[in-house]
Amino acid sequence: MQNYVLVIDQNKQALNPIPPARARELLTKQKAAVFRMYPFTIILKHVVGNPSPKPLIIKLDPGSKFTGIAILDGENVIWATRWENRAWQIKNALESRRLLRRSRRNRKTRYRQSRFDNRKRPTGWLPPSLIHRVLTIETWVKRLCRYAPITQIAMELVKFDTQKLQNPEVNCVKYQQGELAGYEVREYLVSKWGRKCSYEDSEGLPLQVEHIHPRSKGASNQVSNLTLSCERCNIKKGTKPVKEFLTKDPARLEKILQQAKQPLKDAGAVNSTDWALFRTLKNILPITTGTGGQTKYNRTRVKLPKQHWIDAACVGEIETIKLVTQQPLRIKATGWGTRQIFATDRYGFPSRHRERNQIHFGFRSDDIARSVVTKGKKVGEYVGVYCFVKQAVLIFPRDSAGYPALATDFVGQFIKRMVTPMRFRGYRRRLKPLAPEFLPHLNREGIQTSRRLW
Repeated sequence: MQNYVLVIDQNKQALNPIPPARARELLTKQKAAVFRMYPFTIILKHVVGNPSPKPLIIKLDPGSKFTGIAILDGENVIWATRWENRAWQIKNALESRRLLRRSRRNRKTRYRQSRFDNRKRPTGWLPPSLIHRVLTIETWVKRLCRYAPITQIAMELVKFDTQKLQNPEVNCVKYQQGELAGYEVREYLVSKWGRKCSYEDSEGLPLQVEHIHPRSKGASNQVSNLTLSCERCNIKKGTKPVKEFLTKDPARLEKILQQAKQPLKDAGAVNSTDWALFRTLKNILPITTGTGGQTKYNRTRVKLPKQHWIDAACVGEIETIKLVTQQPLRIKATGWGTRQIFATDRYGFPSRHRERNQIHFGFRSDDIARSVVTKGKKVGEYVGVYCFVKQAVLIFPRDSAGYPALATDFVGQFIKRMVTPMRFRGYRRRLKPLAPEFLPHLNREGIQTSRRLW
């Protein structure tokens, strides 16, 4: 079943979420109206006096690329989502801007002295690619607390250290040679090499820690010299150097040597943002924390698959969990556009002018719209995302897998054609500009702009 529907009354008080069937009944009988599409929320057409909703808890599982969010009513998971950040896009954009500025400075203002030492950063500063995760998760938590009676927050914060729990006084050599000796190294390698054999990409087999360059040839036990392999590949390689073992597969050899020198950036990103997120969320509601080991133990004990939103539901102390929903909401951050005035080519030179205005005739890119075609071969109702190209409007479907893109021009009183994404570039030349006098046709044909995605 889909996520439960969030409900508010006419005074915008958060009520108990209801199943989709009950929400559909209220909408059909016109006792409620759609208040927000994402997250889907309905508003009742009357005021509920002295509401006493059940207290809900929201749980978070922050990750490097994806973050799982789940809302629980006791042991029932009634609402869930998987949020995908755009940290790597921000990082690449900043690197591109840095290169362009450095090139422009070298060309035009080489006589100026460098001012690198004049930059100061406040305490707790995080780069834009990391603070983006904290701020966006904070926005979604506040949004869900506005439409649901959430009274508590729980999030995964730290890893599980059994040795420190059993013996808090252990330190130095005893700690290194205790029960966790080699455990953190194995977990590091599992995350770095993707839980599969690095020599043949086999999954689902017991993996062993293997030296890329054999110790018999003078290599060390450094993490940069370790990888994962299945038993068959480990025995087959033996004491051969990796270059000799992969002579017939130079592409894989280059990939292994390159990946062995790369640090685990995802772990560093999560460690940097978890505490900042914790300090931010504790100002909203009372918050409790759980550990990664506890989350994995809970998920394994109740026999649930590995997914981000399920991990979020398993955070903290739980007895049992019941997945009332099986279709979580998928959220992907796309940004709010760019303030760059001139677009540049790959060499950094201006190539075209960017319009500063992002809203054209009441519409903006990434707005969700509903289009009703009443005439022609493409009669039907379409829901998609607006994309503006030279003041023309293109409506792309929400799920691009196997669906055609809907191209619209408002010269007539209805949508004329629908083309596939492969023919989009050729069709764009035939689009006519959108003029203000055609705005009445939008409401007449049932085309409306809903609220923002995020």
